[in-house]
Amino acid sequence: MTNYLLTGGGTAGHVNPLLTVAEALQKRVPQDRVLALGTLEGLESRLVPEAGIELLTIEKLPFPRRLGIWAIVFPFKFSAAVAKVRKLIRANSIDVVVGFGGYVSAPAYVAAKLEKVPIVIHEANALPGIANKVGNRFASAAGKTFRSANMAHTEFVGMPLRKSIVALATKKDVVGARKYFGLKPDQLTLLATGGSLGARSINQTIESSRALFAAAGIQILHIVGGASEFEDVSEPEFRRVRYVDQMELAIAASDFAVSRAGAATVSEFSAVGLPSLYIPYPVGNGEQKFNLQDVLAAGGAVTVSDSEFTPDYVRSTLIPILSDSKKLTEMSESAKQAGVLDGTERFIGLIDEVLSRR
Repeated sequence: MTNYLLTGGGTAGHVNPLLTVAEALQKRVPQDRVLALGTLEGLESRLVPEAGIELLTIEKLPFPRRLGIWAIVFPFKFSAAVAKVRKLIRANSIDVVVGFGGYVSAPAYVAAKLEKVPIVIHEANALPGIANKVGNRFASAAGKTFRSANMAHTEFVGMPLRKSIVALATKKDVVGARKYFGLKPDQLTLLATGGSLGARSINQTIESSRALFAAAGIQILHIVGGASEFEDVSEPEFRRVRYVDQMELAIAASDFAVSRAGAATVSEFSAVGLPSLYIPYPVGNGEQKFNLQDVLAAGGAVTVSDSEFTPDYVRSTLIPILSDSKKLTEMSESAKQAGVLDGTERFIGLIDEVLSRR
């Protein structure tokens, strides 16, 4: 029996691949024990228990980015977190720590090193986060989602994808998916999404361009996000919802997507061949623009800055792309060349390789 400790949390970008790998490990060898390490504040506090996985928790410890009280107390808090994780590793006879980044992963990596437990890292973004940069210095192995990712001593494995997404590559009920959202079954469909919370600039431009899309014969599935001020709308050629809990249906219904460029989104759309216009999030460390390098190089997507995504851009650039069926087909095939469907299996193979060396 193997005891795994999977660590990562805070955002869906860390939690979803963790859950995908955890569920695959449990299904593969039911006798193995799979535990997750997270915090009480992140998405993992809800999603991990819902998936039937035991969640161990430590305090949320964001890295200090400026001088202040937190910078002074952080080393003491970090040391306490490391000590707690060391106890958890010993108490649960952990054989390997598998990290997906985020605040919670850094103390887990240090604890595993001190306990002489092997570490395997998965980095979702093309621009690595701080925790995974630290852990990669002494990890036994590390896998990356994107071929172009700037992270030393890593193996390209792709993104662990949910089985419902992988299934779209071989069987996609387009008509059924469109009927599910109340859309016309035989009309060109655009998916617009800014992530779980939404993207105000994308939402506003899509709303302002509804007449342009309608005139071009394009229907829209618009996912505005939980933080949006826009209300749900259900019309024959326009469906607006705040959230979709079966994203595979939204993807199946669509011929093209307008989206932010989170690692999971880019990976899912590319793997199933959904051509896209990506609008990287303009705030933060800019990692989203780096997530696009592989699919842009393959020709499976286009990109525009947040400030340039306007109704004028929709009229002059986006609608001509959507109206060119040959181009959409070519972009779909090119996206598949950049995508990976077996990221879960590839990454678990990396974990197995590390365990076989013990």
